[in-house]
Amino acid sequence: MAVPIIECVANCSEGSNPGTIQALADAVTIVKDASLLDQHVDVDHHRCVFTFAGLQDAVAKAAFELVKAAATLIDLNQHQGQHPRIGATDVLPFIPLDGATMSQCIDLAKRVGKRVGDELGIPVFLYEEASDQPYRKRLEDIRRGGLLGLASRMKSDPAWVPDFGPANLHPTAGAIVIGARHPLIAYNILLNTSDLSIAQAIAKTIRTSGGGLPSVKALGMELKTKGLAQVSMNLTNFRQTSLYVVFEAVKAEAGKRGVSIVSSELVGLIPQEAFDQAANYDLKWDSLASEHILESRLRRFQLD
Repeated sequence: MAVPIIECVANCSEGSNPGTIQALADAVTIVKDASLLDQHVDVDHHRCVFTFAGLQDAVAKAAFELVKAAATLIDLNQHQGQHPRIGATDVLPFIPLDGATMSQCIDLAKRVGKRVGDELGIPVFLYEEASDQPYRKRLEDIRRGGLLGLASRMKSDPAWVPDFGPANLHPTAGAIVIGARHPLIAYNILLNTSDLSIAQAIAKTIRTSGGGLPSVKALGMELKTKGLAQVSMNLTNFRQTSLYVVFEAVKAEAGKRGVSIVSSELVGLIPQEAFDQAANYDLKWDSLASEHILESRLRRFQLD
């Protein structure tokens, strides 16, 4: 019987300070039986994403230590970035891998969430499979209106009392969203235009909420360091909508507006199956997509 392996994909609101980013990574790597599989840093999003996996207790400890380090090192009052966020550690999902169940991930989210609320004084909102509140299952609903919007709801609406922790934002770390979910693919496409409105229009057209592709969330963002605009996406079910289908949809919408695609990138890791779906197509990767396969990174961890 396989030993249950759980993945965590922690999104932290820091993308420019190498010392802080290293300290966050160290918070994970010092934990026995947890392995840092991938690290993605984006200056324009002002965000870093750490993908780590391991045994349940080890992942719980690594996740808490990472949140603790972020709360110490990141001050949201000084934070400016393109990506929506409500916390120093903005979102902390647990995903079942080999031998693990969603129920275990839900229990883990609640265990870590309680500890974060009790010990760090950060309000915790559960999401996706870990949430019992239908109106708080989607990440974008919790983030709606940003920090100020969330603070207002927490103050005025009893339905927005946090699942754990205080009923007010942490003075520097904000709040945190913790949950359990199925694997998703974070995927960005860079356009050869600096016109943010074009990226926003494409995102609105292709995302599920705008009547576009199923299981696609999308935003248009400005990358000031590159002088270009980007369509930033989450594919919540790659079997419904593959990387190739999304790429072609963005390409078609961009073409209508006289714009082409410069490159595309993965944030974090993807399942082998998702890579295989797109392997025969030119998606203008900015780096080798084969380096982002979850199963390959996981095998290295299990062999260590």
